[in-house]
Amino acid sequence: MTQVLSNFIKALRACDVRVSTAESIDAAAALELVGFERRTLIKEALGQVLAKTPDDKARFNDCFERFFTFEAMGSDAEGASGDDAGQANPAPGEEAGQGGSGGGGAGGLAAMLERGDGPALQQALASAARNVQLQNIRLFTQRGMYIRRILEDMGIEPLDDLLYALLKANDDDARALKLKEQKARLIENVAELVDRQMLMYTANAWPKLREEVLEKTPLARIEMRDFKVMQELVRKLAKRLVSLHSRRRHVAKRGRLDVRHTIRKNIEYDGLLFDTVWKRVRIDRPKVIAVCDVSGSVAQVARFLLLFLYSVAEVLPKVRAFAFSSHLGEVTSLFEQKPVEEAVVEAVNTYGMGSTDYGGALAELERLTLADIDQRTTVIILGDARSNYGDAGERSLRRIHERARRVLWLNPEPAAFWNSGDSEMQKLGAACDKVESCRTLKHLERVVSEIARTAV
Repeated sequence: MTQVLSNFIKALRACDVRVSTAESIDAAAALELVGFERRTLIKEALGQVLAKTPDDKARFNDCFERFFTFEAMGSDAEGASGDDAGQANPAPGEEAGQGGSGGGGAGGLAAMLERGDGPALQQALASAARNVQLQNIRLFTQRGMYIRRILEDMGIEPLDDLLYALLKANDDDARALKLKEQKARLIENVAELVDRQMLMYTANAWPKLREEVLEKTPLARIEMRDFKVMQELVRKLAKRLVSLHSRRRHVAKRGRLDVRHTIRKNIEYDGLLFDTVWKRVRIDRPKVIAVCDVSGSVAQVARFLLLFLYSVAEVLPKVRAFAFSSHLGEVTSLFEQKPVEEAVVEAVNTYGMGSTDYGGALAELERLTLADIDQRTTVIILGDARSNYGDAGERSLRRIHERARRVLWLNPEPAAFWNSGDSEMQKLGAACDKVESCRTLKHLERVVSEIARTAV
């Protein structure tokens, strides 16, 4: 039985598909009969041997697709969709690691990146993942270690040496700058593969470990099968925030002892302090305007931001929410009329799936909200700032910033991708108080906690 088939059976068991030793042997025998050329035939053969019930069949199909495919790699990978998927692991009969390093030796990785050879990069990544035994990942603390090992196996060190030499000779060398951007995308692809493998191999782990993994996994990579777990996790984090900041508000409402007024009020008691007077503290609750880009992969992060904000309504009672892709609309009433989970889905379905227009969306936001924005208002914008080479809308954002207490921009992309292609992060970030890469539930918790502190 091949190593790839052995790893696939591990993944099936992690996804709650019971596979006995005898069934593993049968699977190897089935592969010998059908061969390794036709992917569909391999899937059908393994499914007949390893999936025994309708539930097992559904889990098997999902696990097979996730185990053997991932999004296309290459210099144009940022626009890839699921239709361009390639093999992350070769067919079960193909053994890897026979040619040494997945990067193909010094200069191999750089050459593949520069010519945008997606299939070769996919094969190198799959080979490196097997060479470092990525299937053994179990803890989130191992994530960085496996990312580094895979990159080293692919040949990242010769690439770094080449980049250093090019930049040392000329800081503005066009080849070096392009290669640097391609390296950043490669690292992101490696991290994505590691995250997916970790989610797959910990699918049946005990709850606390699974929650720890999901808290730190980029939200755009969370799969539908984990949404219920994520919603429960959001509720737990929101409850923790509400409890923390409610206690702070209770203390703040009482204030400090007003010594002068206390002594004056107790003169009739010969100076005995029967009645105390406390200085009153005005509680300045923040107003929040949340603006979410719900196009493409950003939509998934927007779901959790809206879910999080409305789950901490006790701390942030004044939240207005807007969603946009090709046009912007207010969705605040949805959350007042429906359960938060249903409202989030309807908001994404109503305003998502269009071509992103930041200029039009920010102009409409200015028209709808400028009169209500004051020094208690925090404006949160979630988006990748990719304007499809149209108007970025920075003038409207500057006028909003002039009236608001602060404007926060949360970008679900890694910072290395900002200002590349059609990204207008530099222009839009200049009109904000703070710009952050916000990719995980932990990032969202930190942002909401920071806003909630202004309620004290």
